[in-house]
Amino acid sequence: MVRKLRPLVQIGFTAVTNGYVFGFLTGKIYTGPLKTACVPGLNCYSCPGALGSCPIGALQAVLTGGSRFSFYVVGFLLLFGSIFGRFICGWLCPFGLVQDLLHKIPVPGKRKNLPGHRPLVWLKYGILAVFVVLLPMFAVDGFGQSKPWFCQYICPSGTLMAGIPLVASSEALQAAAGALFNWKVGLLIVTVLLAVWIYRPFCKYVCPLGAVYSFFNSIACYRYRVEDTCIRCGRCQEACQMDIRVWEKPNSPECIRCGACIQACPVHALKRDPLFSPKAPVCSNVKKKEEG
Repeated sequence: MVRKLRPLVQIGFTAVTNGYVFGFLTGKIYTGPLKTACVPGLNCYSCPGALGSCPIGALQAVLTGGSRFSFYVVGFLLLFGSIFGRFICGWLCPFGLVQDLLHKIPVPGKRKNLPGHRPLVWLKYGILAVFVVLLPMFAVDGFGQSKPWFCQYICPSGTLMAGIPLVASSEALQAAAGALFNWKVGLLIVTVLLAVWIYRPFCKYVCPLGAVYSFFNSIACYRYRVEDTCIRCGRCQEACQMDIRVWEKPNSPECIRCGACIQACPVHALKRDPLFSPKAPVCSNVKKKEEG
């Protein structure tokens, strides 16, 4: 059931959050009141169809403008992270959907991870710290302004959903596109090719938004638990495309809550704690405080 439901939710959410059809037809970005609000997934502000803002882009916009803190963006990430964790990556992120679809292309030699997987998963935390926070804060020009470093130099989601459609629809942008645009397209091509071969390489190794949400996986209201009936057979890890030893760490920072492990368990030892379940630590702590 979940295996069929998840793609429908991904497609539906992507369509809703990128539903500005007029933008795709005209090559113009939506700038209405909805754009001031963030959406939970990696959803480029400059995508012609985007109705909301990417939280990573919004955070950089604040930092590059000389501000040092944004209560709205940080509060948004805290709220969605504490409730959902990386469920957002698995169910609500448009670029996660793109990678899932690419990985369905039948090619020989598919594998779950890149060589050097264990140290590489830490790369996304370095990208979050350096390209999303430190460089926008401290690499400033004479006017105290900086750049959205991650969006400008790395993000393949922005290239796919914004850069290519905008350049394709404007002769002026085509004439202006130079080395930076070629660099971004090159990164996108590498990401696409890897996504056909490796499951969600961008999510595993690069995405700073996934890094943010991963901090909440062990305390989020929506989480997994392992019952005492677990026989440690390893079927959950075999089914897990993120290659997690689920019976040992059901709420691993790398888990995107796809539910494959739960379906694969032969003794039904893996369970979901629904939102606001008293068994979920964050919610149970809140409940105890209220009772106290």
